[in-house]
Amino acid sequence: MNSLLQLLAQYGNILQTQLFPVLQEGAGELQEDHLKFVRILTLLHLDRFTEAHSGPGRPAASRANVARAFVAKAVLGIPLTNALRQRLLSDEALRKLCGWQQAKDVPRKWTFSRAFQQFADSELPQRVHAALIQQAYKDRLVGHISRDATAVEAREKAPPKPAAPARRRSRKKNRKPEEMSRIERQALPETTLVEMLKELPRTCDKGCKTNSKGSKDWWVGYKLHLDVADGQVPVSCLLTSASLHDSQAAIPLACMTAARVTSLYDLMDRGYESTHIDAHSRSLGHVPIIDRQQRVGSAPSPMAPHERARFAARTTVERVYARVKDEFGGRYLRVRGHAKVMAHLMFGVLALTVDQLLRQAEPPTPEPA
Repeated sequence: MNSLLQLLAQYGNILQTQLFPVLQEGAGELQEDHLKFVRILTLLHLDRFTEAHSGPGRPAASRANVARAFVAKAVLGIPLTNALRQRLLSDEALRKLCGWQQAKDVPRKWTFSRAFQQFADSELPQRVHAALIQQAYKDRLVGHISRDATAVEAREKAPPKPAAPARRRSRKKNRKPEEMSRIERQALPETTLVEMLKELPRTCDKGCKTNSKGSKDWWVGYKLHLDVADGQVPVSCLLTSASLHDSQAAIPLACMTAARVTSLYDLMDRGYESTHIDAHSRSLGHVPIIDRQQRVGSAPSPMAPHERARFAARTTVERVYARVKDEFGGRYLRVRGHAKVMAHLMFGVLALTVDQLLRQAEPPTPEPA
């Protein structure tokens, strides 16, 4: 961990002393939001993940430039793509940082829409995020992984929910997979991550969550599931239908996280209380700490003091959700469909991830004498 923080600190020093003066000569006066965008952009290496156009016909607009523009949209909190394009036309420094020298080089709005569709279909921001996490946490141990889900309201109509088929759960020991519940199938050793993800619902529908005051909040849209490491760094992300229970995404999310980082403790609230989730966490070599529900007619089982102290770190995931929505465009959802909604949110998660990694590298502020 120390080697990574030292590397990021050296990187920040290079930005401050060498790169920023060069950029100011070529792009003009850089404001604080421009500098923040540059810090985030230079760690993402978007050019490695965008394909160059080849073949007959007119050359397509640079997808790397458009991808940088969508990162800027999340970093600067620009709500609409039209507003992003207008900002690029009027802001010379931002335009040059994205890769366009003159205003006439900025693509039309329909080009931005087509490029965004390509990014969503190819899962570009997801692939960039996975590579960033694997590189940042290489040879690094994570203490706690905090897991939770949040509501994502969408401007879509929820289709009528079909009647659930009557299914009698078999009590036989040797049951077939189709006779099991979803979480039981996920816990089978032979079930792959691809099979788990394929079974999760992704359509827009109506969801419900009990808030901190005990009342129920309803919304139409989706549900974003996150695994967050210490330091408020998102490690793995899933987007499902709003009606899916939080526990149904726990095992696939844990498998994604285990492939990217090495961690010790899994922190989950009482919505994840399940023997299958507990056993799967232990099979990965982790220690699950799950808040237990109080059963009617039974005495509550409080956490041990050391578990309660570690469980307090779970609030990091709630702060990450707040920043994604308030600072990185999570509340400005104007696209429709699972793929596009996920791409929109992931551009914000990408920006937040780099921002948190750079914050860890900053030297502590000395206390006043």
